[in-house]
Amino acid sequence: MTTAETPAPSPETSPTAAARPGGGTAWLALIVAGVFEVGYALSVNGSRGFTDPLWSAVAVGFFLLTLFFLSLALRTIDVGIGYAVWAGIGAVGAAVFGPLFFAETLTLVKAFWLAVIIGGVVWLKLADSPALTGRSATTPASA
Repeated sequence: MTTAETPAPSPETSPTAAARPGGGTAWLALIVAGVFEVGYALSVNGSRGFTDPLWSAVAVGFFLLTLFFLSLALRTIDVGIGYAVWAGIGAVGAAVFGPLFFAETLTLVKAFWLAVIIGGVVWLKLADSPALTGRSATTPASA
Protein backbone atom coordinates (compact mmCIF):
# COMPACT_ATOMS: atom_id res chain seq x y z
CA MET A 1 0.00 0.00 0.00
CA THR A 2 1.44 3.37 -0.95
CA THR A 3 0.57 6.72 0.45
CA ALA A 4 0.54 9.89 -1.52
CA GLU A 5 2.41 12.78 -0.02
CA THR A 6 0.46 15.96 0.29
CA PRO A 7 2.53 19.02 -0.53
CA ALA A 8 2.71 21.70 2.13
CA PRO A 9 0.46 24.64 1.35
CA SER A 10 2.17 27.65 -0.11
CA PRO A 11 1.82 31.00 1.66
CA GLU A 12 -0.65 32.07 -1.01
CA THR A 13 -2.92 29.05 -0.50
CA SER A 14 -2.62 28.52 3.24
CA PRO A 15 -5.87 28.80 5.23
CA THR A 16 -4.63 31.91 6.99
CA ALA A 17 -3.45 33.68 3.84
CA ALA A 18 -6.61 35.79 3.74
CA ALA A 19 -6.38 36.43 7.48
CA ARG A 20 -3.06 38.26 7.41
CA PRO A 21 -2.85 41.83 8.61
CA GLY A 22 -4.55 44.07 6.09
CA GLY A 23 -6.75 41.20 4.85
CA GLY A 24 -9.34 41.81 7.50
CA THR A 25 -10.47 38.21 8.00
CA ALA A 26 -8.75 37.85 11.37
CA TRP A 27 -10.15 41.18 12.51
CA LEU A 28 -13.62 40.15 11.42
CA ALA A 29 -13.26 36.92 13.43
CA LEU A 30 -12.12 39.00 16.40
CA ILE A 31 -15.14 41.29 16.15
CA VAL A 32 -17.46 38.26 15.91
CA ALA A 33 -15.71 36.80 18.98
CA GLY A 34 -16.31 40.09 20.78
CA VAL A 35 -20.00 40.04 19.91
CA PHE A 36 -20.30 36.50 21.25
CA GLU A 37 -18.41 37.65 24.37
CA VAL A 38 -21.10 40.28 24.94
CA GLY A 39 -23.75 37.58 24.57
CA TYR A 40 -21.84 35.39 27.00
CA ALA A 41 -21.57 38.13 29.63
CA LEU A 42 -25.24 39.01 29.38
CA SER A 43 -26.40 35.39 29.46
CA VAL A 44 -24.20 34.62 32.49
CA ASN A 45 -25.92 37.51 34.25
CA GLY A 46 -29.30 36.14 33.14
CA SER A 47 -28.41 32.66 34.41
CA ARG A 48 -28.38 33.99 37.99
CA GLY A 49 -25.22 32.15 38.97
CA PHE A 50 -25.95 29.25 36.61
CA THR A 51 -29.17 28.40 38.47
CA ASP A 52 -31.43 29.01 35.45
CA PRO A 53 -30.93 26.04 33.07
CA LEU A 54 -31.99 27.83 29.87
CA TRP A 55 -29.78 30.89 30.40
CA SER A 56 -26.95 28.61 31.56
CA ALA A 57 -27.14 26.63 28.30
CA VAL A 58 -27.18 29.85 26.29
CA ALA A 59 -24.13 31.07 28.23
CA VAL A 60 -22.21 27.87 27.50
CA GLY A 61 -23.08 28.19 23.79
CA PHE A 62 -21.87 31.80 23.65
CA PHE A 63 -18.74 30.82 25.59
CA LEU A 64 -17.81 28.12 23.08
CA LEU A 65 -18.50 30.40 20.12
CA THR A 66 -16.47 33.29 21.53
CA LEU A 67 -13.49 31.03 22.20
CA PHE A 68 -13.72 29.48 18.74
CA PHE A 69 -13.70 32.82 16.93
CA LEU A 70 -11.05 34.23 19.25
CA SER A 71 -8.81 31.27 18.47
CA LEU A 72 -9.29 31.88 14.73
CA ALA A 73 -8.35 35.53 15.12
CA LEU A 74 -5.29 34.77 17.23
CA ARG A 75 -3.80 32.67 14.44
CA THR A 76 -2.80 35.98 12.88
CA ILE A 77 -3.30 38.80 15.37
CA ASP A 78 -0.80 39.10 18.22
CA VAL A 79 -2.30 37.67 21.40
CA GLY A 80 -1.82 40.85 23.42
CA ILE A 81 -3.63 43.00 20.90
CA GLY A 82 -6.27 40.38 20.11
CA TYR A 83 -7.09 39.73 23.75
CA ALA A 84 -7.26 43.44 24.57
CA VAL A 85 -9.62 44.14 21.67
CA TRP A 86 -11.78 41.09 22.49
CA ALA A 87 -12.01 42.04 26.17
CA GLY A 88 -12.70 45.67 25.28
CA ILE A 89 -15.57 44.73 22.98
CA GLY A 90 -16.98 42.47 25.67
CA ALA A 91 -16.67 45.06 28.42
CA VAL A 92 -18.17 47.90 26.40
CA GLY A 93 -20.94 45.72 24.98
CA ALA A 94 -21.92 44.35 28.38
CA ALA A 95 -21.89 47.85 29.89
CA VAL A 96 -24.02 49.27 27.07
CA PHE A 97 -26.51 46.40 26.79
CA GLY A 98 -26.68 45.56 30.51
CA PRO A 99 -29.00 48.50 31.25
CA LEU A 100 -31.24 47.49 28.35
CA PHE A 101 -31.82 43.95 29.64
CA PHE A 102 -31.18 44.20 33.38
CA ALA A 103 -31.63 46.72 36.19
CA GLU A 104 -28.24 48.34 35.64
CA THR A 105 -27.22 51.95 35.12
CA LEU A 106 -25.00 53.71 32.62
CA THR A 107 -23.88 57.08 33.94
CA LEU A 108 -21.99 59.80 32.10
CA VAL A 109 -18.81 58.89 33.99
CA LYS A 110 -19.15 55.24 32.93
CA ALA A 111 -19.88 56.33 29.36
CA PHE A 112 -16.72 58.46 29.33
CA TRP A 113 -14.52 55.57 30.44
CA LEU A 114 -16.20 53.26 27.95
CA ALA A 115 -15.30 55.80 25.26
CA VAL A 116 -11.69 55.64 26.48
CA ILE A 117 -11.78 51.84 26.06
CA ILE A 118 -13.22 52.19 22.55
CA GLY A 119 -10.50 54.70 21.68
CA GLY A 120 -7.87 52.29 22.97
CA VAL A 121 -9.28 49.45 20.86
CA VAL A 122 -9.23 51.65 17.76
CA TRP A 123 -5.63 52.68 18.43
CA LEU A 124 -4.63 49.04 18.96
CA LYS A 125 -6.11 48.20 15.56
CA LEU A 126 -4.25 51.11 13.99
CA ALA A 127 -1.03 50.08 15.75
CA ASP A 128 -1.28 46.66 14.08
CA SER A 129 -1.64 48.15 10.60
CA PRO A 130 1.12 47.36 8.07
CA ALA A 131 1.90 51.04 7.57
CA LEU A 132 2.82 51.52 11.22
CA THR A 133 4.53 48.18 11.82
CA GLY A 134 6.72 48.21 8.73
CA ARG A 135 5.24 44.92 7.43
CA SER A 136 3.80 44.55 3.98
CA ALA A 137 0.17 43.49 3.76
CA THR A 138 1.24 40.05 2.53
CA THR A 139 3.90 39.38 5.15
CA PRO A 140 2.79 37.00 7.93
CA ALA A 141 2.72 38.48 11.41
CA SER A 142 5.30 35.94 12.58
CA ALA A 143 7.84 36.97 9.94
